[in-house]
Amino acid sequence: MSVIVSVVAENTSRVISIQDISTDIIKDQIDAVFEDINVDGVKVGMLSGIDQMKAVAEKLREYSPANVVIDPVMIAKGGCALMHPDALETLIQEIIPLAYVLTPNIPEAETITGMKISSIDDMKNAARKIHGMGAANVIIKGGHLESGDADDILFDGGEFRSYKTRRIDTKNTHGTGCTFSSAIAANLAKGLDLDSAVTEAKEYITMAIEHALPIGKGHGPTNHFYTLYQKAGMLPD
Repeated sequence: MSVIVSVVAENTSRVISIQDISTDIIKDQIDAVFEDINVDGVKVGMLSGIDQMKAVAEKLREYSPANVVIDPVMIAKGGCALMHPDALETLIQEIIPLAYVLTPNIPEAETITGMKISSIDDMKNAARKIHGMGAANVIIKGGHLESGDADDILFDGGEFRSYKTRRIDTKNTHGTGCTFSSAIAANLAKGLDLDSAVTEAKEYITMAIEHALPIGKGHGPTNHFYTLYQKAGMLPD
């Protein structure tokens, strides 16, 4: 079930415009889901402003769903800001403490922590710092490191785990972070433990990147359904 918080006019190259949904409609959409559908997991993506953050936080506190995965989306793949700069403190105070899993990429983690991240050790320090802000589990995504494998770091408050796959040389990575966090939430909703949920999500997004779709003039999308098409015999040998 979906709750629309902002409508974005965007293609593979740029964000043209953003229109935020009124907070009353946001809260009504959330009510419409929770009063009718059993919710086993929640994924929260782009929250552009203070009002939208407070509306979502209010309803998450009201319903207290399990398995809340929050992807603190701040910048589009093409570089356009998707979160108002003045909303950072609200993100830290209102949204991050509600996360069972928080999944920032390196630029987002740098913004949240105010520190520079250029190594695995930096990622671990950032994860530890964000955990101290209230997120139960923090996954720093390593795709923005300049070299090496695609290494993501999970910190659960006690220990670190590393999830590593080979780096795929492609510009078609639009939606990778959104897909990864959504897959984690779906896996948790299916009853997987956190380690298994992240492992399977990592395998899934790697597959989607490997078979990404080279469409548009900018960063093309990942191919979410490649394996499904393959099993259905809809792909050439």
